[in-house]
Amino acid sequence: MPTFTVEAMDAKGKRIKTDIEAGSANDAIAKVKSKGYKPMNVKEKAGAAPEPAPTAQATATPPPGTARAQQAPPPVSAAPTGGKTAKKGLFLAGRVKHKQLTQFTQQLSVLMDAGLPIVRSLKILGNQQKPGLLKNIVIEVSEDVETGSSFSEALAKHPKTFDKLYVNMVKAGEAGGVLDVILQRLAGFMERMEALKRKIIGASIYPAVVITIAVAVVLAIMTFIVPKFEEVFRQVKVPMPGLTLMLMSISNVIKEYWWAIVAFPFVMMFVLKAWGRTKGGRLTIDRLKLNAPLVGPIMKKSVISRFCRTLGTLLQSGVPILEALAIVKNATGNEVVSNAIGTVHDSIREGESIAEPLAACGVFDDIVINMIDVGEETGELDKMLLKIADNYDAEVDAAVSALMSVMEPILIVGLGFTVGFIVVALFLPLISLLEGIGQKKH
Repeated sequence: MPTFTVEAMDAKGKRIKTDIEAGSANDAIAKVKSKGYKPMNVKEKAGAAPEPAPTAQATATPPPGTARAQQAPPPVSAAPTGGKTAKKGLFLAGRVKHKQLTQFTQQLSVLMDAGLPIVRSLKILGNQQKPGLLKNIVIEVSEDVETGSSFSEALAKHPKTFDKLYVNMVKAGEAGGVLDVILQRLAGFMERMEALKRKIIGASIYPAVVITIAVAVVLAIMTFIVPKFEEVFRQVKVPMPGLTLMLMSISNVIKEYWWAIVAFPFVMMFVLKAWGRTKGGRLTIDRLKLNAPLVGPIMKKSVISRFCRTLGTLLQSGVPILEALAIVKNATGNEVVSNAIGTVHDSIREGESIAEPLAACGVFDDIVINMIDVGEETGELDKMLLKIADNYDAEVDAAVSALMSVMEPILIVGLGFTVGFIVVALFLPLISLLEGIGQKKH
């Protein structure tokens, strides 16, 4: 009967390694579970010491199948290695999409919850992934875990795909022997963040499309149609009122410098991006985002929700408060809130509370500060943070819907005003021309 080396976690979260005789890997897993351990890795143990070298006679007349068994391994081991190297070389650049990573985490949590060891789960997911960066990363992670690395250590080798939040939550799950539960929480967290991102992007598509089409139509009118009217008015020498002269001047500027108007948004994006790379610029831009009209309250609620959900999930997973705050500081996506979290980190390290420095930064609402304060006092800060995040997610949904309701009339009124200005400015000279023709007839 074959012997399997099983790595598992005991009830106290201590990692153990034991050898078990079993008919298959599944039997070995069942035996480990019957002892109250949680299996993490199962590997068939190598056989006894190699047999002595065969004699010349044995070499000349091997039993049927012996030669094939002895000669088969070298080419088999060589082929996968070469193929694997070739596959890894195909996808070296780029990033894994957040949606792909979320699906991978969900599937891994399901397999772990079903009782499969981590290596087998990773191999299953690696084989079913489409060719690409994530497939190669999952295969490398499974190989690292199989050779003795912990799952969190293997993930940490790919920081562009698995950030500090992901790695530290997995590490907390390994330490507590609840990796399947942590993966479920992590998948749920990523799902909520992805859903919030989709809602905000979806809400911005409609106004962006309307504004783009409106600007394109107005530019076309000002570039091709208004100059024709100007030419007719000058030929018939009709007097042009001030409103018409203003329209003609705007049309001439657009016709002359259309390239600058088209390039302006791209240049501004480049300048803001370059400025945003500096510490002062990033802080100013993030502060403007939080105080912007209409979208500012949504950005603020979204940042608060992200902070509370991330910190609550980390604390619930057993990550120490100081380490959790250090991770959250880089995960909020807003420099103003990151600075506030840095202050909170320092105050807690000196023995103070978390609520006071959060209140001092001026970003968090009073209700958030009070709920966090109550959570600290009752010892249920993680649950309170997740409740705050749920409430703010609902508020973001409502705010996005309200913004859409406000944006539609604003866009309609703005577009109507622009078109009305063009029509009135063009028809005023025509009215003067018709009045002149009527006076000549009389």
